[in-house]
Amino acid sequence: MRVQDELRLLPWTGPEGKPCYLSTDDHDGYVARLADHIEAMQLGAATKLREDALEVLEDRDFDDDEDMALLAARLAGALGDVLRVANSRGHRLAKHQSF
Repeated sequence: MRVQDELRLLPWTGPEGKPCYLSTDDHDGYVARLADHIEAMQLGAATKLREDALEVLEDRDFDDDEDMALLAARLAGALGDVLRVANSRGHRLAKHQSF
């Protein structure tokens, strides 16, 4: 088995929220392609949510604290997804670069 730094962090979690990793050199395998697709969806959702949040905040188009709490929760979730993608891609870039 490889060391954790050489494993690909997948864009989903396992039981109890624990990270999932992929150990393969096949970048075109089914799980790798599925992970790429989910990462793209997560990044797209985060981009759309950011646009929506900026519009809501700019227009002050929220009714109460509950709306703001929901917006904050959705933003925090999207940020978590984006950070997972960045962490995964950063590890893969570092693995392929030698300085």
